[in-house]
Amino acid sequence: MSDGSSDAAQRDQRAEARAAMVARQLRARGIADERVLLAMGQVPREEFVRTSDRGLAYADEALPIEAGQTISQPYMVARMTELLAPRAGDRVLEIGTGSGYQAAILALLGASVLTIERQPELAALARERLARLGLGGAVEVRIGDGSVGDAAGAPWDGIIVTAAAPSIPASLREQLSPEGGRLVIPVGDRHRQDLLLVRRRGNDWLETNDGPCVFVPLVGAEGFSG
Repeated sequence: MSDGSSDAAQRDQRAEARAAMVARQLRARGIADERVLLAMGQVPREEFVRTSDRGLAYADEALPIEAGQTISQPYMVARMTELLAPRAGDRVLEIGTGSGYQAAILALLGASVLTIERQPELAALARERLARLGLGGAVEVRIGDGSVGDAAGAPWDGIIVTAAAPSIPASLREQLSPEGGRLVIPVGDRHRQDLLLVRRRGNDWLETNDGPCVFVPLVGAEGFSG
């Protein structure tokens, strides 16, 4: 078999694994937003994991990535995206770039994304991956303390936090658009959290609990200490 044939077969296998992931892990568990399902079926998750873990890219689990962090389970990425409900043209702030996978999903849904990462190594890798997939123009990757958000860019239509906070950071609440801004964030201790959706209308913030989850800690001025 030629190298070209081998590459084509590998691409086909990954496409099949991606389709199976969407059907069995997402749609079967209640992810109903067709736009989210389509995006999850298009972004090649294998591009966002370590080379040694590419065979596990579509497994129903979180995977380790560089700098001691993780890429979330596919279902959790889809559920957080569904709760955020980004629309084409929305300005979205992501806290915790990680591998860049969540930002890629948001960009494919038409959002303009600023993502803040504490670890320079992860930020650099995410930039490379997003650029390679042609999504670099829709995502700005910045190094900094995401727990305080980005006041200069506020108000944000959506804020998504991919690390666990001990409480909802006041800065992020205030940076939400008063016209229906949405914040999705895991809140709790270092070992167990609840996934919260916060919706802002004027000076009212409505919180909804979507259930238990486990994330790495959000380290920063309004998160956990390092």
